[in-house]
Amino acid sequence: MTSSPYGWLMLLGILVTAVVWKRAAARDARLPLIYAAALVTALLGAKVVYLLAEGWLDLGRADMWLRLATGKSILGGLLFGYAGVEWAKTRLGFRGATGDWFALVTPIGIGFGRVGCWLHGCCLGVRCGPGWYAVTDATGAPRWPSVPLELGFNAAALITVVILRSSGRVRGQLFHLYLMGYGAFRFAHEFLRDTPRVLGPLSGYHLAAAAVVGLGALGYRARSRSEKICSSQQPT
Repeated sequence: MTSSPYGWLMLLGILVTAVVWKRAAARDARLPLIYAAALVTALLGAKVVYLLAEGWLDLGRADMWLRLATGKSILGGLLFGYAGVEWAKTRLGFRGATGDWFALVTPIGIGFGRVGCWLHGCCLGVRCGPGWYAVTDATGAPRWPSVPLELGFNAAALITVVILRSSGRVRGQLFHLYLMGYGAFRFAHEFLRDTPRVLGPLSGYHLAAAAVVGLGALGYRARSRSEKICSSQQPT
C-alpha cells in the first residue's frame, strides 16, 4: 500500500500530526504515549468499522484482499481513537484535557488522508448529472464531489479550531465540538456518497456517524459537568 500515493500521504499525515502534537503538547512526557495510543486504536477502529459497514461485501471479489487491506473508515478511527485516549489517560494517571490538541491535529490528518483518496480514486460520490460541481471518475462518469467537500469541511474545522484556541473560548471542548460537527456533516453527506445501503437509504456509515455525534455530545456534557463541580469546590 505504501507504494501508492495514498499510502505515502497517510504516512505523511501521521508524521505531520505527530510533529504538531509534539510541539503543542511538549509539557508532559505522558502526552506522546497518549498520542501513540490514539493512533494505534484509531487505525484499528478505522479497519473494524470499514469491515462492518462494507468490507464484508468484498468477500469473494477478485480484488478482495486488496480492498480488505486498504479499506478503512475515518468514523471508526474517531470512535476507537477516543476510547484509546481515555484508556491511556486512565492508565497513565493523566487528568488533564487533551481534546483541544486532538481537535488541532485531527483535521490535518484527515485532510492528508482525503488527498490520498482523491489521488487513489476512492470514496466516490453518487453519480449525478453534468455540472460545474461534478467530478469525473475513472470511467469519465460525473459524480458528486464527496472528497473535495470532505477536504473543505476539515479545512474550515481547522481554521475554526485555531481561532477558538487563540481566543480561549470553549476551552477543553474543541474536540467534542469537532466530533459533533463532523459526525453531523458525515451523516448528511453520506446520502450523497456511493456506499452500500444496509437499512433502506442508510449505510453502515450513517450509523457510525450518528455514534460519533452521540460520543461528542456525551463528552461535551461530561466535561461541562466536571468543570461545574470543580468550580463549586473552589474556595471563595
